[in-house]
Amino acid sequence: MGDVLAGIHSSWEFDSDSVLIRFERGIRTPKLFHVLGERRIPYEALSRIELAPGGRRGTIVMRAVPRAGADPLVEAADGQLKETCDPYRLVLPAERELLADYYVSELRSALGPDAAEPAPAHLVAAPEPPMSFKAYDGKARFNGKEVSFRWFWTGASSAKWKAGDQTFAVGELEGVEWRSPEVFRGHLRLIPRGAAAPALRAFPGVEVDQDPAAVVFGLGYGLVHESLPFAAAVLAAVREAEPVPALDAATAPNPPGPGRGASDRRDPADIAERIRHLGELHEAGLLTDEEFSAKKADLLAEL
Repeated sequence: MGDVLAGIHSSWEFDSDSVLIRFERGIRTPKLFHVLGERRIPYEALSRIELAPGGRRGTIVMRAVPRAGADPLVEAADGQLKETCDPYRLVLPAERELLADYYVSELRSALGPDAAEPAPAHLVAAPEPPMSFKAYDGKARFNGKEVSFRWFWTGASSAKWKAGDQTFAVGELEGVEWRSPEVFRGHLRLIPRGAAAPALRAFPGVEVDQDPAAVVFGLGYGLVHESLPFAAAVLAAVREAEPVPALDAATAPNPPGPGRGASDRRDPADIAERIRHLGELHEAGLLTDEEFSAKKADLLAEL
């Protein structure tokens, strides 16, 4: 088709086999769109195209619906995104309805024969690592091969603190569970490979705030635009990774003892970040002057 259809917060550029969605970086544009930047969606990744009146007066909405399993971002979100943050939703002025209807017809004719079936693999590229974000109880990092959790002194439970900082190779994982930070008990939890069912996690029956394979979100921590692309990138890497063989008990490395993990020396930049985190809690009135001074001293002692 080779045309561009510009809407509110995004524009769609149609090619022979895909549509390139470019997101604006305006002040009213959802922050998730800022992070995504642009996404190329192959037509074979779509199941259907819809056109309906918009939620705001004088607008219409053209929406593409991806096939199940085609997009790691949509799979990780698991229906939890607000309508306004749907990256497959193009809002247009109502006067462009005839033009939108034309593109809907063109897109429908471009859908593949298996549009109604789940996709055999991810067909849409995930956000690129390296990535990181701050949760309430720790910082999560992903370098494309490993996910690491480094616990915050002020937020992590004693169980996580005693287990030490965690690192998981993507080949050791089966999936990712993301619960939006906009709902109660939001979190990102890693699912170990070999789990019998999604309900069986790294530590069956253990709450996420006690599970070293999970980070917990909180007010201002683990925001959707930070944590969801992270979850999608990890999920995509997990699906592409070769499973890591399980180690025998005799050859498995010893787990880190209580404290901060295998090494007692800390990265000065990490210590500085933790002190900033303490300062935020202190300014919010969640730590007294004495608690702030004591915990700051403990962190400085790790250098």
